[in-house]
Amino acid sequence: MYAIIELGGKQFSVEKGSKFRCEKLTQEANATFAVEKVLMVNDGQKVQIGRPYLNGVEVKVKVIGHGRAKKIIGLKYKNKINYRKHYGHRQYFTAIQIEDIKA
Repeated sequence: MYAIIELGGKQFSVEKGSKFRCEKLTQEANATFAVEKVLMVNDGQKVQIGRPYLNGVEVKVKVIGHGRAKKIIGLKYKNKINYRKHYGHRQYFTAIQIEDIKA
């Protein structure tokens, strides 16, 4: 059984026990919560598609921890005028694990 959920402004295809990173959430580490923005559920025999979300379906999620991704290096450059600007960025994320899909 797998589902497609919306979390942190992005869509993820998830199964029970899967782990992934999403945008930073406000929940503490080791907290559990339910995601009710479920777009689709497939149980192997029947596919349910929401318009836009499914009613009565939720996905239980456990927060593993928070962190920052690898640094991304950027460079701005303009030709002939000696302009160079070097910058870096590290995006915050939340690592989560799917505990259960209730359809």
